[in-house]
Amino acid sequence: MNIIAKTGHSACPHDCPSTCALDVEIKDDGKIGRLRGSADNSYTDGVICAKVARYAERMYHPDRLLKPLIRKGDKGAGDWQEVQFDDALDVIAEKFIQAEQLYGSETIWPYFYAGTMGQVQLNSIKRLTHAKRYSIMHGTICITPAWTGFAMGTGAVRGSDPREMAISDCVVIWGTNPVSTQINVMTHAIKARKTRGAKIVVVDIYDSPTMKQADHKIILKPGTDGALACAIMHVLFRDGLADWEYMNQYADDPKGLEAHLKDKTPEWASEITGLAVSEIEELAKLIGNTKRTFLRLGYGFTRQRNGAVNMHAALSIATVLGLWKYEGAGAFHNNAEIFSLDTSYVQGQHLATPNMRNMDQSKLGRILMGDDDALYGGPPVTAMLIQNTNPMNVCPEQRLVRQGFLRDDLFTAVHEQFMTDTAKLADVVLPATMFLEHDDIYKGGGNQHVTLGAKQVEPPVNELGGPQENLYVIDELAKRLGLGDRPEFNMSARQHLDRILNDSGYGSFDDFEERKWIDEQPDFETSNYLNGFAHADGKFRFKPKWRNTRTTANPPEQMGLQGDLDILPQFPDYAASSEVADDAHPFRLATSPARAFLNSTFAQTKSSIKQERGRPELKLHPEDAAKLGVSEGELIIVGNSRGEISVHVTLFEGVRRGVVIQEGLWPNSTFVNGEGINTLVGADTIAPNGGVGFHDTKVWIRAV
Repeated sequence: MNIIAKTGHSACPHDCPSTCALDVEIKDDGKIGRLRGSADNSYTDGVICAKVARYAERMYHPDRLLKPLIRKGDKGAGDWQEVQFDDALDVIAEKFIQAEQLYGSETIWPYFYAGTMGQVQLNSIKRLTHAKRYSIMHGTICITPAWTGFAMGTGAVRGSDPREMAISDCVVIWGTNPVSTQINVMTHAIKARKTRGAKIVVVDIYDSPTMKQADHKIILKPGTDGALACAIMHVLFRDGLADWEYMNQYADDPKGLEAHLKDKTPEWASEITGLAVSEIEELAKLIGNTKRTFLRLGYGFTRQRNGAVNMHAALSIATVLGLWKYEGAGAFHNNAEIFSLDTSYVQGQHLATPNMRNMDQSKLGRILMGDDDALYGGPPVTAMLIQNTNPMNVCPEQRLVRQGFLRDDLFTAVHEQFMTDTAKLADVVLPATMFLEHDDIYKGGGNQHVTLGAKQVEPPVNELGGPQENLYVIDELAKRLGLGDRPEFNMSARQHLDRILNDSGYGSFDDFEERKWIDEQPDFETSNYLNGFAHADGKFRFKPKWRNTRTTANPPEQMGLQGDLDILPQFPDYAASSEVADDAHPFRLATSPARAFLNSTFAQTKSSIKQERGRPELKLHPEDAAKLGVSEGELIIVGNSRGEISVHVTLFEGVRRGVVIQEGLWPNSTFVNGEGINTLVGADTIAPNGGVGFHDTKVWIRAV
């Protein structure tokens, strides 16, 4: 039995707003033991999710990739040859050079996302992209509609201190399932319940694990959050609960909003949302009569074609009530714009060439299949390097994505920790380190901390080179591609971190290692916009300028605005733009997160698979099941114009009739026909800045 030799300190690297500060058991054999939340970090507060606590299961998994592989047989056939790491890098560089000679540099598309949120390991691929003038990936899968909707109101993506949930009298958790996805939200909300008797309200489309913690459960139809928000505000104006003094000082057109909401009654919203009139009235009066109400607004309810509109409408409630004035109140979604980390050098922004082609991450299938609009008039994509993401599992329109990856003229290199669905279709697969095996730094969008993640243990080593960090792969490719003399590609992770920290006014890596993290939450007046909102006139915008407001979520100017701009309302409203169920597709599908997975991560570990019942399942209301003639555990086919999948049914009363839920991004191979849930999801763009309606899909269901 190994003894715990010391405790190290790091941060969770995964695509979760909590970005938990971690205490890491290091055993005397040099391996990690249990991970725990740092008790002295005021947001993490000693609590982390079970899947990260068991991280040793992932790091020492027998199926972890440890050796570089080159495809021998047909794509996807699983016939691989082990090679030296240097030889694999030589092949990638050679293929990139050949592709560039045929079509120009923009034929190469480095493709990545947030499998690690570390500023060095995540951003170094951008430096190579800029230096070589490759096509730029515009990320749209996660944040775009949510950040857009929030910033349309406030002018910035930041809000009330999320730790103040713990001193609230009413916490409204809207459109997110933090018991499964951001456990620290619940830490602070439950503190408020225990110490102040606070009420917890959960607004969602099904009886999620978070809903089970609620004092008030609001289960509405998908995509109807804007209608609920408008009806709440209607009641607030009608019953004299709106804070006119606050609005007259801080908002653009409160009288116009009141007039607009005259016919947005609870009866009107009931027809749209499926909620009872009494539920809407009760919720509005609870919020309106509780000064310390904290609106914790999530991502889930923005993953609809009207998602940005939904966010803006829900956010507007805080301004109608003047909640921003009170400690323990206000609204929060993400703190993206409070951080002063300067990562411009590691990203290679000084190497960037204006007007290079940008392409939408979410339209990967259309791009690989040669869609002219998605390619923005540029050459076909014939070479890719993929880091930190698993698009063959997570992207919409999976049949197009698969067809694209199977193209004979497409070369794909994947840098990964496991043989994912994407890696299976690659030409070269490189093994990657895990976060405790390299140095990096992290910022917590769901909180306020910049946290150091120093290397804690050595990665595995073997005769072929073993796993390597992202930075190593980027720098070694750069040298093979003619950039070896550039200083940006000859720096260690610690040297990059020293540069980031020094440029940001934090000192050095060694200074930061002593502190572990820095709290960047602005003061109360700034956090709550009491010095004015971040628009030029200092006003909250009830009337958002959808078409000409620049936010951190805007696409590059050459891409232009996105989606159906005609649905964008003048005031908060219900935008009827969702993929509505019809006679041919009588069900609405949402692809919600699973508690034991994080996107497609952790879907390999036995404990996570066991916790999720061992296989993907579709949650179906018993009355819908009876009408279809299917029973618990039965195999069904779910489909639409994009394809069909085979999945087992689990009967579930915690969802409205006509709504079905499939939790978790399971590997495609775990579905009976080998096609995953995103086969059914479209890549249509959310107005005005982009994004994907992952929870906005109409389907039919048939018994096998």
